[in-house]
Amino acid sequence: MVGEDYTSVRHRQPGSTAHGTPEKNEMQKRSEAEKPFQNSSNGWVDVDHGITKKMQLIAEAEELKPAFMKEVDSHFTELVNHLIAKAVLLESSTATSTFPAATCSERDLHKTKGLRAPPEHGKLFTARRSLLDELFEVNHIRTIYHMFIALLILFILSTLVVDFIDEGRLVLEFDLLVFAFGKFPVVISTWLCMFLSTFILPYGLFLQWAQGHGCSSHRKIRSLLFGTLFMLFQTIGLGLGPTYVAVSYSLPPASRFVIILEQVRLIMKAYSFIRENVPRVLASAKEKSSTIPVPQVTQYLYFLFAPTLIYRDNYPRNPMIRWGYVATKFAQVIGSLFYAYYIFVRLCIPPFRNISQEPFNLRGLVLCIFNSILPGVLILFLVFFAFLHCWLNAFAEMLRFADRMFYKDWWNSTSYANYYRTWNVVVHDWLYYYAYRDFLWFFGKKFKAAAMLSVFAVSAAVHEYVLVVCFGYFYPVLFCLFMCFGMIFNFILNDRRKGPIWNVIMWTSLFLGQGVIICLYSQEWYAHQYCPLKNPTFLDYVKPRSWDCHIQI
Repeated sequence: MVGEDYTSVRHRQPGSTAHGTPEKNEMQKRSEAEKPFQNSSNGWVDVDHGITKKMQLIAEAEELKPAFMKEVDSHFTELVNHLIAKAVLLESSTATSTFPAATCSERDLHKTKGLRAPPEHGKLFTARRSLLDELFEVNHIRTIYHMFIALLILFILSTLVVDFIDEGRLVLEFDLLVFAFGKFPVVISTWLCMFLSTFILPYGLFLQWAQGHGCSSHRKIRSLLFGTLFMLFQTIGLGLGPTYVAVSYSLPPASRFVIILEQVRLIMKAYSFIRENVPRVLASAKEKSSTIPVPQVTQYLYFLFAPTLIYRDNYPRNPMIRWGYVATKFAQVIGSLFYAYYIFVRLCIPPFRNISQEPFNLRGLVLCIFNSILPGVLILFLVFFAFLHCWLNAFAEMLRFADRMFYKDWWNSTSYANYYRTWNVVVHDWLYYYAYRDFLWFFGKKFKAAAMLSVFAVSAAVHEYVLVVCFGYFYPVLFCLFMCFGMIFNFILNDRRKGPIWNVIMWTSLFLGQGVIICLYSQEWYAHQYCPLKNPTFLDYVKPRSWDCHIQI
């Protein structure tokens, strides 16, 4: 074969390549391109066979890719968890001078049990981006975001076209938004009073208590006095005061939501500040230290604005502020408000406006629930995107707050236990460290079920309180969903459920729950509008109005 190839090369004409036919030139190029497939048996490997082998290799690589990525993700997760555990241990070991409970010995833990839970159980803040900011860098995920924008455009067009047909002109009054956020000067003044009182009183009470605690001869009585004053402020100043303003001024729903949510946020922040700093003073007094660990007023002020409910003297900070990013996030918040407006105008108000005038039947209730799933799910997505992503990231950027893990990948949850942990990390951290962990620290680790039940009860009660004040009526739909179905699903759909089918079940139940909430609360709202009571009794306030409104019409 070598001789034949050599002979063919010797007898090749010098100008054959330049003056040959196109077919010969193509065959020559093809033969040169196929030289890597040369074989000792017949000279050349069949091209089709090579392409087939290549496609088989690609198919095998595609089959191996998911397993490989899963293995890499597993090892990477283990590595990150290991590094975080080391960092927590390092932080707790370096804090032994301030927190004697940081050692792991049973003897030291027993000595400091009266002070607080071990500090290594506290939240560790680290610089990290929000998950959606990372996902939106992927074109496939950003396309989903563009699809929601396109849906908003269609809502706007449909509303403008219908209004133009009905009114003969373009209606751009946004009367629902104007009503929902009415009496906003009252909201601003109430918020200023809440914020200033939270800024002055808790810090002032703590400062006075800390400075005189070491030299006091009646420490328990003095601590009980200051603790009572703080609880009175939490209960009356921040608890009853804003609620009274919201009810007495007859504020509309959105304005009430602003006041009540800020009320809950400030109560949780004030508690966290006291909860984190009192054990430091107690530990300092026990060691008879000459220095009193009192945070600076600027640190407390920063905490009141920071997008976290866990107090620390210092947080990881970014080097600069991206004002373009801040403007984008606030613009997305405003866009989400208009998105919600068009959802209510197009999907909620028309079907519910006359629902109380129709006779009640099971078929109507079932249709109402399923027709409310779409607006309910869209509102759920908007609340998540506008508040947990845009609003918190905007304030984090302005404050250079580097830990942006306000939520995790809750949409991938295969259990309700994981969903509750990842939906709202900011609130979950507060409940976990100050309710669940402290409950176990006080009563013992044998009562984990009781601790979980207490956390569910507190969360459900606060959610129901917010809705009662904001809507102006008592209809414990959300409370029952939390305490009944939420608790059941939390134990049934637990962390042992890992298959994709459990994610489908989680989403199905979540969609159905949103439909129930939108349907029943909307029915009750219009029942209160159409069926007012002249002299209501206590039972009238407790019993849902929508149950009797159909009979009265």
